[in-house]
Amino acid sequence: MDTGLKGKNVLVPGSSSGIGLAIAQALAEEGANVVLAARREDLVRAEAEKLPSAVGVGIDLNLDGAPEQLVAAAEKAFGPIDVLVLNSGGPAPGGATDVTGEQTLAAVNQLLLQHITLVSLVLPGMRERGWGRIVAVGSSGVQAPLPNLALSNIGRAGLAGYLKTLANEVAADGITVNMVLPGRIDTDRVASLDAGAAKRTGKTPEEARASSEATIPAGRYGKPEEFGAVVAFMASVPAAYVTGEQIRCDGGLVRSY
Repeated sequence: MDTGLKGKNVLVPGSSSGIGLAIAQALAEEGANVVLAARREDLVRAEAEKLPSAVGVGIDLNLDGAPEQLVAAAEKAFGPIDVLVLNSGGPAPGGATDVTGEQTLAAVNQLLLQHITLVSLVLPGMRERGWGRIVAVGSSGVQAPLPNLALSNIGRAGLAGYLKTLANEVAADGITVNMVLPGRIDTDRVASLDAGAAKRTGKTPEEARASSEATIPAGRYGKPEEFGAVVAFMASVPAAYVTGEQIRCDGGLVRSY
């Protein structure tokens, strides 16, 4: 399949490792010009140097004015953004009875407000050109809220509502807006969650992982590159008639239709 991504300009925040890096690599393999961004400037620049047409930007999107700075840097590197990937790390684990208002505001800023600002910066250009792709990395918790991840459930559910509304408003402009929902993808973040589960239950991390894998019909964790491939398709030219959707990449973890 010709994805039509050759020469397209792509911005991928949170891409120094894990799912974000896998997405950047998948899009680069399709010939896109990719801007990677993360707080660890040394790491994100090193990863960008491994790709054929990419730059790395060190930035903390939690800081005031950071989204504007990132988009300006991306456009300076390659030009107007054609594909915006919305991705960020997850907030700390915890139950709903444990979270504070301050923690909730921080999670909403990280998982929702930053993304809304990024969209507002690139959307006018996409509309003017009559083409664009906005692909958000969500979570299976959007469809089936996850225990002990209350802050993630709150922030990502808000993002899902915003994106569905946005998708309907910009579909006629040639812009698609979708979410890809990971289940248990084999990343450092999931390893950290397994370690936390092991501590709470008195299991070893290996036992905690085995228990988690037993709940997945595929019987294993997903590979980051498998997730990256799904995002690359959603960003592609052939995916033009898919918008406002939540695409699961979870090995069958979520049992609903």
